[in-house]
Amino acid sequence: MDISYVLTGRGRSQPATAEQIGSEGALSTSTTPGPGLAEVKLYDVEGAAGAGRSLEEERIEGMLYFPEAQLAALGIQPGQVAGIKVRGDSMESTLADGDWVLVDLANRDIRQEGVFLLTVSGERRIKRLQRLAGGALYLISDNEHYQPEMITPQQMGEVEILGRCEIRIGKIN
Repeated sequence: MDISYVLTGRGRSQPATAEQIGSEGALSTSTTPGPGLAEVKLYDVEGAAGAGRSLEEERIEGMLYFPEAQLAALGIQPGQVAGIKVRGDSMESTLADGDWVLVDLANRDIRQEGVFLLTVSGERRIKRLQRLAGGALYLISDNEHYQPEMITPQQMGEVEILGRCEIRIGKIN
């Protein structure tokens, strides 16, 4: 959210950090995060689909600033996190359409089951992953209306794990 626009009706080139907003709600002129804050890029891509390009090639929609200590406490390296928008209802009950997820790009280890951002045949997806005996992978949608998908060992060359989804940012219903 552009706090400057809400307060003044004029936009800023970057979102404000908590340190840039004083006790009276006034913005400082600084556009850089304060010490101890990590920049998290919010990419203009959707977690359910995409062209399969690397995130660095995508348009940055905005920035968030998180305390580095908070990210470190979660085991996330400050320079290795990206925000991705969720599209679709396949992960309902865990993630809703329009939510943002912060993805730990350094954690691609599917031995620890969880929700991951991945590409399958060039299509970006956010799915719960489970390893199966023999090297197969199960892609699970948390919405019971969707059936799990099995990726066979022969199809694993079409799969790239981009990172583990660690933090959800979304509307409370």
